[in-house]
Amino acid sequence: MIRRAGLAVLLLATAAAAGAPDTSLRPVSREDVFPPALPSFAPDESVRPKARTTRSAPVAAAANTRTSPDPLSKTLTDRGVVPASSPRDLDPEPRETNSASRVRSTRVGKVCKDRNLRGLEVGAVAGRLSGCGIDKGAIRLYEVSGVKLSTPAVMECDTARALKKWVDGGMSKSVKRYGGGVVELKVAAGYACRTRNNRPGAKISEHGKGRAIDISALHLKNGDTISVLRDWGKGRKGKMLRRMHKQACGPFGTVLGPNADRYHKDHFHFDIAKHRGGPYCR
Repeated sequence: MIRRAGLAVLLLATAAAAGAPDTSLRPVSREDVFPPALPSFAPDESVRPKARTTRSAPVAAAANTRTSPDPLSKTLTDRGVVPASSPRDLDPEPRETNSASRVRSTRVGKVCKDRNLRGLEVGAVAGRLSGCGIDKGAIRLYEVSGVKLSTPAVMECDTARALKKWVDGGMSKSVKRYGGGVVELKVAAGYACRTRNNRPGAKISEHGKGRAIDISALHLKNGDTISVLRDWGKGRKGKMLRRMHKQACGPFGTVLGPNADRYHKDHFHFDIAKHRGGPYCR
């Protein structure tokens, strides 16, 4: 019995030895379960940033600044790119209400073919109301015979020439060298697309055609002021104002002042409208 059992064990061992492979099996890669890492995910030594040893001046300055209002704008500026909101893109010239859409020149110089009239050529002015506007040849006037305008005024050349005639004649002869002379005119209104005295249904004002200008005061070289509102009818300054008001009749077709109506208590209105029988002065 023991012999039979030993023989059986010997036979099983022999069969197992006969079926064994010559070499041991190696583990097979399970790519279907765990695919290999993609090459693009691997770090590329060629593009790895190099360690910085020093900082450039702009970067160092930025690092030392605790707050930066706009890092993107700083970067663009360093590269010579000016953002659209830069003050360089802003129009440096003063804008008039409903004035010309485009200025032909950005340099103040001789206008209306007169070296004593300094300003900018504006061209045509479109009005928002029917009857307003300047067809062509409008200017923005800055200075008349060396006397500056407090606010550049848009007008026709004929209006500018009439103003020059008054400045050289009536105004200068009335003030003379008092206070060192007039150095600036206080402009209350130039071109403005509106009705007369802003009354609904009224005719279009001469201001809406570039044919009028309002003067409320004269600034003198010594810092003093001759004011229509404050000085009309009072002392030496009042006499000067009356004289220059009278002398405006002729160069201008319409001259209105404090005695005309309640709308002109604080300024002179000058326009070049023509009237039957001559200038209308009040």
